[in-house]
Amino acid sequence: MARLLLIVSRTEPSRFTYLKHVFGTETVDVLLDRRMEERRQSLERVGSDRRRLTERRQRDLTKDLQTYGWALVRH
Repeated sequence: MARLLLIVSRTEPSRFTYLKHVFGTETVDVLLDRRMEERRQSLERVGSDRRRLTERRQRDLTKDLQTYGWALVRH
């Protein structure tokens, strides 16, 4: 069974509390969005960085978080 991740906008702390209470189970993890901003402004400044240079995120959740206050993804 796939685990689900319910990410709640940090501007919605009461919604986070409610969703954590309702959906916080073994198959659903409820998290508050921790993203601040893009950490890497330019790949040219990185130089010989050994970390992966590809984006790990499969989908941009910003629009869902702004529109609905939450986003649901599989992990």
